Amino acid sequence: MKRLWEFKETRFATGKMPRLCAVLALLLAAGCSLCMADVGTFTPCLQFFYRSWPPKGLTGTPICQRFINKYRFATLYSRPRRSPWFSAYLYTVPAGKRPSSSWKFEPQLAYPGEDGNMEQFPPGPLDQNIVESQAVQPDYINSTYSRGHLNPSLHHMSHDTRSSTFTLTNVVPQKEGSNDGPWQLLEQSVNHTLATYCLGDAYVVTGIIPYRNDEHWLKNHRVAVPEYMWSAYCCPKYNQSLPKELTNTFPTYAAIGRNDPNSSEEIVPVDKTVKKQFRGYDVRKMSLATLEMYLKDRFNTVVSVFYEQCTGSDLTENT
Repeated sequence: MKRLWEFKETRFATGKMPRLCAVLALLLAAGCSLCMADVGTFTPCLQFFYRSWPPKGLTGTPICQRFINKYRFATLYSRPRRSPWFSAYLYTVPAGKRPSSSWKFEPQLAYPGEDGNMEQFPPGPLDQNIVESQAVQPDYINSTYSRGHLNPSLHHMSHDTRSSTFTLTNVVPQKEGSNDGPWQLLEQSVNHTLATYCLGDAYVVTGIIPYRNDEHWLKNHRVAVPEYMWSAYCCPKYNQSLPKELTNTFPTYAAIGRNDPNSSEEIVPVDKTVKKQFRGYDVRKMSLATLEMYLKDRFNTVVSVFYEQCTGSDLTENT
């Protein structure tokens, strides 16, 4: 009798789909836990959304991102673009060093019956079904774009959850001037603000805005490049003794960042006084309502990020 790892090894070596779930069902005379639908529905991972309510208005393939048999965050993935529309997660105060970037992929995008755990890219040639179903590492090599996390490693406490963010289903092509500059500063600012003043769960959704006309792609025309990136958080329970500069940052706050220095300044103005390598990659902080206004304009539909704009019955507290 072959062991499970031998079935997986056969898949990568031959490119053929082993009937893993069918074999397990025969062996166990019942359904198997590995056949859970982690792709195609957010049902197993609603805990990453405020009031278990995923953002409305955007369409794609839901992924409950599972790593080492635990759900870590959620992603709405675009198969045609081979990149995510957004990732949603619960913020936790980070601890320890940043994990090494061991890049992973989502097996269920290629084979719906596969184990829902994300997997590290194997050595050697890739299964063509995986190549067709999602972005792979060669897409980014010599592309002039970095792998830009939507769900950043910085915003998590456990090492395993931080490691789980290194999956290509959680990244988009992002210019280094943004990734290493203003967008990184935004992630650090959000980290400090939530760690200091959020008293309960903090829900974060980070996504992208495509070009209005004529998609931009990586060098091989496989992975779509966003014009902007956006992020918003919802912290219903917070310390109301906020410094003056943060009085408008709770319970929600949002931002949009430029990913193209040649974009117009209609959404995000350019500060021409910053260092040259970061010029044109500015981030504009704004209210959740303003963000949703820009999303509606670009997607031509109402986009709602949080349930009732994160104004539920949760109570704030003074400390």
